[in-house]
Formats: sequence, structure tokens, C-alpha cells
Amino acid sequence: MNAILRVGILARNAAAAITTSYPTGSSNNYVSIATGVAATKTQLPVEKSASTANTHSATANTIAEHKPSFVQQQNSKQAKVKPISSQPLTDTFGRHHTYLRISLTERCNLRCQYCMPAEGVQLQSKSNLLTTEEILYLARIFVEQGVRKIRLTGGEPTVRRDIVDIIAKIKSIPKLDNIGITTNGLVLTRLLVPMQRAGLDAVNISLDTLRPERFEEITRRKGWERVIAGIDLAIQLGYKPKLNCVLMRNFNEDEICDFVEFTRDRDVDVRFIEYMPFTGNKWQTDRLISFKESVEIIQKRWPDFKALPNGPNDTSKAYSVPGYKGQVGFITSMTEHFCGTCNRLRLTADGNIKVCLFGNKEFSLRDAIRSKCSEDDLIALIGAAVSRKKKQHADINIHNNTVTRLHHKKSEIFESRREQRINYPKISKDFSLPYTFDTNLISSQFPKYNFKQIRSFCTKNTDGDCGNNSTNLTHVDATGKAQMVDVSVKETTKRFAEARATVLVGPKITKLIHTNNMKKGDVLSVAQLAGIMGAKRTSELIPLCHNITLSSVKVEAKLVMEMYSVDICGRVQCTGQTGVEMEALTAVTLAALTVYDMCKAVSHDITITDIKLWNKTGGKRNFERNQNKVD
Repeated sequence: MNAILRVGILARNAAAAITTSYPTGSSNNYVSIATGVAATKTQLPVEKSASTANTHSATANTIAEHKPSFVQQQNSKQAKVKPISSQPLTDTFGRHHTYLRISLTERCNLRCQYCMPAEGVQLQSKSNLLTTEEILYLARIFVEQGVRKIRLTGGEPTVRRDIVDIIAKIKSIPKLDNIGITTNGLVLTRLLVPMQRAGLDAVNISLDTLRPERFEEITRRKGWERVIAGIDLAIQLGYKPKLNCVLMRNFNEDEICDFVEFTRDRDVDVRFIEYMPFTGNKWQTDRLISFKESVEIIQKRWPDFKALPNGPNDTSKAYSVPGYKGQVGFITSMTEHFCGTCNRLRLTADGNIKVCLFGNKEFSLRDAIRSKCSEDDLIALIGAAVSRKKKQHADINIHNNTVTRLHHKKSEIFESRREQRINYPKISKDFSLPYTFDTNLISSQFPKYNFKQIRSFCTKNTDGDCGNNSTNLTHVDATGKAQMVDVSVKETTKRFAEARATVLVGPKITKLIHTNNMKKGDVLSVAQLAGIMGAKRTSELIPLCHNITLSSVKVEAKLVMEMYSVDICGRVQCTGQTGVEMEALTAVTLAALTVYDMCKAVSHDITITDIKLWNKTGGKRNFERNQNKVD
């Protein structure tokens, strides 16, 4: 059996076995892991000499005389084998994958600052990469299983000398509807015409700036004029090119309106992509510019900027300025993910199948092919990979442990206590005090005593009876017991709240976060996501909070180098009958706890401080902490 066995043979675990190859014409059979029944071996397209085939056949027959063959072993287990789905490209959540992205190379002819150092990166040896024959072989298999669209990517795919031939051969595969390419556009003026003749259907061009000097600064190469000329050539040839622009704060957000203006006279689809903070990259989370923030910027200049219809599997939210030839799209990978309708798979240059861009699990189809795996078992291996695709990408779920732990502890956190004690050494006497008092003042006057803090309950709806000169306790009923406020009589209005918090982490942790070298990953992005999920689960964590529908949750976690701190800001919005102060406060609290959790392995000397409501609008009273008054 080949050494390349990488997955177990039990189909109930959605795995597939890589079987030993047999020569053409051999009478040996094998049990297909895809179907669970015996079948004739399908030989891969590999040339062998007659002498080699005879030697292999003789060896196989000799071994079969002394011990059970692989076929016999599999037949004995056949009753236990559960056949894999007849649709290997359909995952356990019912998503059928019809779109495959194939990376043709790791090489690139640019040296973008946010992608690689000036000297480039260490590349794999050519022998580790898929050959042209292996690419075409896998492309055919995927199309036969249901893929209808293939996009060729890199690196930079146009550095492949046989790019035109690859396009022509993939396009000739029956049932394939569309083949496209994602390129930096540097050589489109030279290659686009022959690629179109070969059958190229679509062109995506990566372009993060419309300014020549900034292009050269970002890419460390000249060529902006060639890229623009390539875009114009694509339009002349009948394409509607998609321009992919990754928006990053303090990088290119000042060009958002320039890109929209670019669509005035050109029939292009400019697509703004939200910066995706992958674990391990060296970017900071505060560089994320959300889809809604981008729309607000555009609508200030073009108030009639409006949404267009979208298809069921579209990753881009389409918009346009009336009268402009082109359109604008937003790929909201972070703020409004589209995992539920994802129909994409990826094949890396070294032959690994990736079912999610954010995932780190890969299956080597290259190794399976080179181990003479049968086509049926190769399909089963692909099906095993697809079956392990998660419901959502990893960075959305990574914070769930924090939220879950807090949820399970909520009964302890909010346990009713009739009295709270402040303990000091040499206890000798108890003093009963009002619930509201200055602990610093009292502790300075009575440092050696135990103080019992007695809670007073309001039982009447009068300020005087409560001992509270400002307001009533709306969460307390006539008997002094807790109750949920009835908001049915309140007016439905647009409500907003902003809360803030600070986490003091010290110089060592600050440096690790800044260089993104924390072992647990990207602290700021995970904290941001935890805060968003915390806001959505506020009613589960705080017993008397209403379960309301939120229309917007934004959490920002920003590293302040000079203060050795992480500043967190949460903004929550809804249209309803009650406010969202608690949701905003929960968001920043969960984000702060996540920062602590991810950094405590380095030091426990971390302080979470200044958790406070910053402002609120939309209810009976507005609040603005900057002015420190209630309107």
C-alpha cells in the first residue's frame, strides 16, 4: 500500500483510502471507497513499459498467495463501509460548489509591500507544483462533478508561459460554462487578445490605487500606465473587467471616490474588498474599512448612489451612480460574511484543495495523483475535503469559546446577594452602612473594620421613598423584586449607543500585538469579532435585557503604542422600543476580556479599565459623555 495514505478509509468519517495501483489489463479488482462495491481498477494517465507492468503483476500475484489481498481485506469490511455522497461537491450544509479557483503559480512580477518583502519570498521547488497535465486532469474531474466556473489565479497567472494553452484546454472541457483569470494587469496588452481567442470569458484585475506614484510605491515596480491600458483594452474587446481594490485605512481610503469616478466613462465593475485580517499576517485590525462606512463616504458626494440586484451566489453587493457606465461592488468578507451561500473551492499551486480561504486544513490532491490513486478514490478524497467545510469561516467562530464560557457563568455572575462585604485585617466590629457610599473615604477613616453593605430596595414609585433624587428604578416592582420593563407602550425610534473600554497591556504585550506575534493569533481582530458576537447575545448574558434586533454593530480595537494599551469602541444601532446601551457595553466588555484571554500567557499584569457608556440617542433622554450632561 502506498506511503501516501493520508486519510482513514472509514467513509463515516468522510475519508477516503489511497489504494495501490495495478497494471493495465490486470484481473485484480478493488473496492471503490466512493461506492462501496468491487470494481475494475481505472488506470491513471501514466505511461509504463511492458516489462514494468509484468513485474508489478507478478509481484502482486505472489503476495496474494501468502496473505489476504487489499481487495479481500476491503471486502471483509464492506458491510461497515458507508458510501460517500453521490455529490462529492455538496457539503454537509447543502452548499453545492460550482466555482473552482486554480492557482497556477506562486510567482509574481510585482513586490507589493503588503504582500512580500522587496527581495521576494522563498518559493517551493518546481517539482512540488502541479504540472500542466495534472492541472488539466484535476480541472476535468471537478467539472465532471459539477463545477461550472473556473478562475485562474496565482501568484500572477500570466507569468506561466503556457497560460494561453492552459486556457484553451480547460475551456474545451465539456459542461464548463465560464473560465476567467485574476491578474495584476501588467501584461494584458500583450496577452489578452490571444487569451480571448483561446476562450477566456472574464477578467479580474487587482488594482489598489489610481495614482501612478502610489502604485510604484506599493508595488515597488513601474507599470501603472500598462495596467490602465490593459483595462481599456479589455473594455474594447467586449469584457466588463472587475477591478479588485482592497481598502485599508491610512493606505488608500482617500481614493474611494476616485474609483467611483473611474466608472463614469468606463464599463467596469470596481469591487471594494474589506481588508481580511488573517491570523499570522502583519496588518493591524484598525485598517479595516467597513462596507457601510464606504457607502456613507460615497453617498456624501453622490446622494443617488443606489443598490443594484444581486445573484444568489454573488459575493459582491452591487451599486451604481445613475448615468455612469460602470458599477461599484462591495465584498463584505468581515462585516457581513456570505458563508451561507459560498460555492467556492480553491486549488493551490502545489495541489492542495482548500474549502475555505480562512481555513488551514488542506488535502493534497497532488500526492494522491502521484501515488497513482484511482480516479474514483480521488473523487472520494475531494468529497472528504468538502464534507469537512465549516458552516462559517474560522475567524468568525474563533471567539465563541469566550462567549460560551461567559454564558455558562451568567447564573454565578448575576447571582442575587443581599449583602456584600469589604474585608480588612483584624476584624473587630460590624458597621451597617447605606448602599451608596464613598469606600475610599470610609476605608481611610476605619481601616481595620469589616463593613457590611446593606442594599436598600425601592418599593414605591416616588423618588423620595427610594432615596434617589434623580430617577426611579424601572427594573424593580412594587415589592422590591427584579422585573423586566414593559416597553410595549414605548415609541419605536432609531436608537444608537456608543461605549468604550481600555485594556492596559504593558510594553511587552504591546510590541507582540503590534508585530502580530501573539501565539494565539491576531488579538485585535479576534477581540473585534468577540465584541460583535457579545453584543448580539446581550439578552442571553444579562437576565433583564430585552432580545432586540440589531441593525448595526461595529467594534473597533485599536492599539495605542505610546500608552501601551488597547482602546476599544463599540457602536450599536437598532430601530425599536428600547435602547442599546447594554449591547454597546457588552460589546466592549467581551472585546476587552478577549484581549486579556489572548495575552495572559505573556503576563497577567493586564488591567481592564474605563468601561463606560460614551453617548446614546433615540430614547426619552439623550446622553453625551463629552458634555457630561443629560439632555
